Amino acid sequence: MDDTDEHADSPLEREDQEIGAEIAEDAESLLSALPHYYRGEVAQATNSQDRIDQTTNWAITALAALLSVVFSSPDMPAYLLLVGVLVLCIFLWYEVRRYRFYDLYRSRVRFFQENVFANALEPTGVEHPRWREELGEDLRYPTFKVTMLEALSRRLRRIYALLFVVLGFAWTAKVTLFTPEAQWTEAAELPGVHGVVVAILLGAFYVCVFAAAKWPHSRRAKGEIYGEEPGEWKEE
Repeated sequence: MDDTDEHADSPLEREDQEIGAEIAEDAESLLSALPHYYRGEVAQATNSQDRIDQTTNWAITALAALLSVVFSSPDMPAYLLLVGVLVLCIFLWYEVRRYRFYDLYRSRVRFFQENVFANALEPTGVEHPRWREELGEDLRYPTFKVTMLEALSRRLRRIYALLFVVLGFAWTAKVTLFTPEAQWTEAAELPGVHGVVVAILLGAFYVCVFAAAKWPHSRRAKGEIYGEEPGEWKEE
């Protein structure tokens, strides 16, 4: 008989299996355990926020460095700024993913504050009568509280829309004001792509950026972290 069979035939002692249930039934033990849980969730949210800030800082640093290089000489091509747009999109993609994890921990912290601390300070009743069951379910089966599109919209509104606007103005200035010896269509063109086409594609990209920044407005809780089943969170 291998080790797997031995483990299967020798389950954990009952007191080990029921230790969590015993804490739940004992108010004093529960009150002792909840602050540790709360501090852990706050630490997770703080660490996730720090990771988001690091991504934003790198995006701003890369943008500043690119603008310095492009405008350091009239001979620098304008398409380098289009490379900057691609780099910002990569940073935005990473930040959207990190924001969804941050929002997961932040939502749990806020949920705990609403139903524990708020009622401790003013005992008028909890916002969600089954808050322990809901929170326990989310700990067993964690779900993202925002969709990818909603996270994208938030990060665009807060940070990246402005960075894309800066790049857009810089590209326009580079192909017009800073390249006086050539037509703007010549300064804007890429190998095999006419400058007008480049401008149209860039304009379409900015339309998509601002459309994503404006929509959606309603908050959604949808999607397992590592799955496809939709989740619910804080629904009345």
